Amino acid sequence: MLEGKTAIITGGSRSLGKETATTLAKSGADIILSYRSEKEKAREVANEIENSGRKAAILQADFDGNLDKIDGFVTECREVLKNWGKDKFDILYNNAGIGCHTPFPKLSEKESDDQYNTNYKSVVFLTQSLLNDINDGGRIVNVSSGSTRFSVPFLIGYTPLKAAIESFSTYLAKILGERKITVNVIAPGPLDTDFNEELFKSMPQVKDFIAEQCTLGRVGVVEDVAGVTLFLCSDAGGWVTGQRIEISGGMSL
Repeated sequence: MLEGKTAIITGGSRSLGKETATTLAKSGADIILSYRSEKEKAREVANEIENSGRKAAILQADFDGNLDKIDGFVTECREVLKNWGKDKFDILYNNAGIGCHTPFPKLSEKESDDQYNTNYKSVVFLTQSLLNDINDGGRIVNVSSGSTRFSVPFLIGYTPLKAAIESFSTYLAKILGERKITVNVIAPGPLDTDFNEELFKSMPQVKDFIAEQCTLGRVGVVEDVAGVTLFLCSDAGGWVTGQRIEISGGMSL
């Protein structure tokens, strides 16, 4: 399905990024994935990809809004592509992000800045920096959140920046349409992953509440989401652009 394609996946060492990386690899794509601090976990993902017969490279990157770091990551991506005999790639999956569950009265300036820098600014400028490196007809998938459709009070520090990504993606789809590059947003509901581990441990009742709010009666898992990304990156998804696709099991309908 993705034979001969190359994907860049940020935040690919665990959780949704890991599942997406291995799913795209099983469909034929070579994968460049970033990790922030968990090199061994990233290496394990790369080994799994290579064992499936595809190429994999892991690159350390801290997407904290520092443009020099973004430039360094882009340079390393180009070096990997050159070593693989390629000058361009096909799929950009902007997944790296950080959460925030601080109640609004206690939300700090630093937390707000961190959310902006990682969850919005870095996505915008990494994408901008890679525009000349992605093939015409390529795919960009940005990760948002199901919580942009409804209000969850303790996510006030997190969700508005994801809403900004959704707006950005619509504009980008319009801009890149002439190059036949599709740009879409996936908006997962809460997933039972290590990304939400701290939340579920500190507020055990939240997990049961989420399951009750989902029409399909459970909290989602990464396998529920990665297949949708595969569709968007395949030929079958080539006529879908500028869209927000929620993957939440029918939460809060």
